[in-house]
Amino acid sequence: MAPPPVPKPGSLGLKALNLLTGVNVIIYRLTGGRLGGKMAGAPVLLLDHVGRKSGTRRTTPLLYMADGDDLVIVGSRGGSDATPAWWLNLQASPATTVQVGRERRSVVARQATPDERARLWPGLTAMYSDYDVYQRRTEREIPVIVLSPS
Repeated sequence: MAPPPVPKPGSLGLKALNLLTGVNVIIYRLTGGRLGGKMAGAPVLLLDHVGRKSGTRRTTPLLYMADGDDLVIVGSRGGSDATPAWWLNLQASPATTVQVGRERRSVVARQATPDERARLWPGLTAMYSDYDVYQRRTEREIPVIVLSPS
C-alpha cells in the first residue's frame, strides 16, 4: 500500500499533520527519543532550523541514517513537487543543531554530491522503502542532505 500524499497547503489535513509533528517533538524531547524516536522502524532525529523569511526557530522530526560521523536525511516531503521548507531554511542557514536521542549535536548541512547520493540512496530506501515511492511521485530529484559535525 502506497503512503498517502502530503496534504495541500492550508488544508485541515496539513493542520492536523503539523499538530502531530509538534506533539512528536515535545514527546521526543521529554523522553530523549524513547518515544517518537522511531517511525516505521527507522530512527528519527529532531532538526532545528530558522525560517529564512520569518526568522522563527523551528524543529522538524526526520528519519535519518548514520554514515560515519555524518547523519543523512532526505528532503522528500512525501513525494511532493515542492521542496520541504526545512531544506530551504537550511540552504539559507546551514549551521544548525540536531537532537539524536538525548544528545544535541552542532552540524552543518549540505546537499550530497551526485556520487554520494548514488552511494547513500540504496541504504536510505532499505531503511525506509517509501522513499522510492516518493521519488516516483515527483519530477524533482529528491535531495539527500548530509549533516556533518561542526
